Amino acid sequence: MDSQQQAIGFQLLTFNFRPGGRRGRAAFHSLCPITLVPTTIESVGRPIDGPRLVALGGGTGLATLLRAAKRLPLASLAAIVTVTDDGGSSGRLRREFGMPPPGDVRNCLVALAEDDEMMTRLFDHRYPGEGPTGGHSFGNLFMTALHQITGDFPRAVRLAADVLRVRGAVLPATGEDVQLVAEGRNGRLLVGETAITHGGPPRRLRLVPPAPAALSEALEAIAHADLLVLGPGSLYTSIIPNVLVPGLRAALARSRAQRVYVANLVTQPGETDGFNLARHVAELTSYAAGVRVDVVLANSSAIPEEVADHYRQGGAEQVVAPARWAGPGRLEARPLLTITADGTVRHHPDLLAAALAELAKVATWV
Repeated sequence: MDSQQQAIGFQLLTFNFRPGGRRGRAAFHSLCPITLVPTTIESVGRPIDGPRLVALGGGTGLATLLRAAKRLPLASLAAIVTVTDDGGSSGRLRREFGMPPPGDVRNCLVALAEDDEMMTRLFDHRYPGEGPTGGHSFGNLFMTALHQITGDFPRAVRLAADVLRVRGAVLPATGEDVQLVAEGRNGRLLVGETAITHGGPPRRLRLVPPAPAALSEALEAIAHADLLVLGPGSLYTSIIPNVLVPGLRAALARSRAQRVYVANLVTQPGETDGFNLARHVAELTSYAAGVRVDVVLANSSAIPEEVADHYRQGGAEQVVAPARWAGPGRLEARPLLTITADGTVRHHPDLLAAALAELAKVATWV
């Protein structure tokens, strides 16, 4: 079955069967005979004698990191993804079906997918209009169907990874339905990522329920890692939620791997207003008791003035790598910046891959 036939089959499948019924399961397995074998770098032809890298985060930042990391000759690559999103398509599906949000996981799956343009475009396809499917991505709907078939979100993620022939493992931080809650700077209770993002830097952040079980595969990946990478991404709503899961925080503290924090390029309006690099790191470590930061990887390139001015008008400032760094860890300042056609700042995948390769003491793929 080629990728276009698969795409058509998945479209028909999503809208023409009842996920909980026997006929639906039979139709699914006849169109898509998937086995529950986790896809690893080894299984798609990568070498098995390199370092093991685990990245933690969420949103577009983690997807950017993964696109860079999959260019490295790694023995294994795993993404541990926060599951607290409550906005957009993910939030709608979460409220309607009582499941963890699929959006950040979907972004990571697409980032690590084999170079199959049709399949990745399909998973990223977003339906237009104001109807029931308007604003949803196909990937989110597909993962919702898998969740309803299996009754198990981590298993649904593994199935979707097999479909996309992912180079590595994508692991939800927890299989439980958790929510992010914060005390705002004015003392007001902020419930959910969306409210926190627009409420200014929070005084305190927590999960509800407070101690969700970490996914066992995520704990195992951390235990065997040689390099642990946190960021880039939204500090309070993408990175810190992972260390709020007690099992993950304890595993990070026990690990002997090198721990790297990849700094954001700019501050995030409504979340990290006025933060310099040191404040970002201090906030992260305040929630990650016992977790040391060995390296802070930051961009050293200046944002062009016209682009910087546009960001300033939106309330964002460049996160500058200082000339002197008092810790924690050592500062590694590297040119990491690229500007997209629409004037958005991003970490350049090639430059980020080269920086990670230096830290991991490996060569990038040619």
